[in-house]
Amino acid sequence: MSENIKTDDGQNHKLSTQQKAESQEIPEPMIKKPRGRISLIWIIPIIALLIALSLAAKAIWERGPTIEVSFRTADGLEAGKTNVRYKQVNIGLVRQIKLSPDNSHIIAEIELSKDNSTFAAKDSRFWVVRPRIGTTGVSGIDTLLSGSYIEVDGGKASEKQTDFIGLETPPVVPSDVPGKIFFLTADNLGSLDIGSPIYYRRINVGQITAYNLSKDGKHVELQTFIRSPYDKFVTTDARFWQASGVDVSLNASGFSLNTQSLASIITGGIAFDYPENSDANTAPLKSRFTLWNSRTDALKVPDGKPHKIVMYFDTSLRGLSTGAPIDFMGINIGNVTSINVEFDPNYSKLRMRVEAVLYPSRLANGKELDPTGAIFRRFIQQGWRAQMRTGNLLTGQNYIAFDKFPKAKPVTLIQPENGVVEVPTIPPELNSLQAQVSEIADKVSKFPIDEIGGDVRKTLKNMNTTIESTDKLIKQLDTKVAPDFQATLNDARRTMQSTESILSSDAPMQQDLRRVLQQVTRTAASLQLMSDYIEQHPESLIRGKKGETHKNAK
Repeated sequence: MSENIKTDDGQNHKLSTQQKAESQEIPEPMIKKPRGRISLIWIIPIIALLIALSLAAKAIWERGPTIEVSFRTADGLEAGKTNVRYKQVNIGLVRQIKLSPDNSHIIAEIELSKDNSTFAAKDSRFWVVRPRIGTTGVSGIDTLLSGSYIEVDGGKASEKQTDFIGLETPPVVPSDVPGKIFFLTADNLGSLDIGSPIYYRRINVGQITAYNLSKDGKHVELQTFIRSPYDKFVTTDARFWQASGVDVSLNASGFSLNTQSLASIITGGIAFDYPENSDANTAPLKSRFTLWNSRTDALKVPDGKPHKIVMYFDTSLRGLSTGAPIDFMGINIGNVTSINVEFDPNYSKLRMRVEAVLYPSRLANGKELDPTGAIFRRFIQQGWRAQMRTGNLLTGQNYIAFDKFPKAKPVTLIQPENGVVEVPTIPPELNSLQAQVSEIADKVSKFPIDEIGGDVRKTLKNMNTTIESTDKLIKQLDTKVAPDFQATLNDARRTMQSTESILSSDAPMQQDLRRVLQQVTRTAASLQLMSDYIEQHPESLIRGKKGETHKNAK
């Protein structure tokens, strides 16, 4: 018998019975496979896999929250390379940068580390640090070499957030700086800007952090930050004013120049103080104040209730502007608010209309000077008038003076209309001077100049005749009187010479006179001695001298 078997090469072979028997007699060898052994070639890949798995697990374990921050542009940002820093410490990495759905801005996907998940607070702020040059200085210079990065100002809110809007400029004040926020209301921004300094007694104590227009568009609202401990000096009675640039004034007191610092000249600034003897309490957080234009306006005493007046002038008001002072005996009691021209209904005459406000409270017992009161009307009846005067010869600025003019013409007071009192006026001093000059010119023109000229000519003719007669007389004196006068002079000279010879020191007459004077002197001395002796011995007039009596007895 034969049997078909299949060999390793896949072919069928027929085996005989004998071959089959032989094949059954020879046992087939058995190969034992090793158990639990791994080839050395697999050790390295397994170790690498384990390291990779550990690193992945560590990355997943240390991975913090992922947030998205929107910026206008991706300038300076690069996915996988741009770091996120807080006080120069890396706390995250920009993983992806993509455009917003409307293509108006970019969205940077930031992965924060697990230990820094607190920076996902709702009030955190993000901005790109890049080189910047502004009015507040130069910043971000180090990024020229290291590249831009995202800086974060960590918030303190407990609520978390994943979407943020990045700042285009760095915040002026970090959130961890202690201090208070205050709001100021100004008519305009002037030269102020974000970062402009705030001064107290010329010390930088804060900055402007933001500004925006009011809802009605009539004012500017500024947000300021005063650092601690200086915020305690901001009281409820604090006065803020613009300290930008240089404050120059020229007045009767002289020339004055005021500025807070060189920085305020360039970038602008704000200063604050409070009136003397103020004992107000510290202002609470987010208090609101008015920003004045100057220190004088800020610290002046409140004016109280204003009273409107109107004045009419018949002359040009060149040099008078809105804001010009109203002067009462050297005291500023008001300001001009409006200047206009008013026509009468027939358009045959025009006059200049000046509106102003008075503050009677600027005077002691000023309430009595209320324009609607009886005392003010009595002033008008006594000759008080409003007059435009020159305030500064250099600038040509004028002001309104309220003064007394005894020769002013009486006026009929007009009843106030809508609470506005009309104050009578007189022409300016220059117009009065012009009127006086015109008067003088009229008087001069009336002089009889022609007649005076004829009289002058006659007088000159008579003077010429007199001069000719005088000339003839002088000639006669020269020919007749002069020789006799010369002889007289010669005789007088001889007389003087004789007198000099008599009065000379060595003349005989002088010597004789000197001897006579000496004898007179001796005689006077003898008489003096005799009078003294008789006064002491009056009996000598009868008896004689004692010495002479004894001499005669002998």
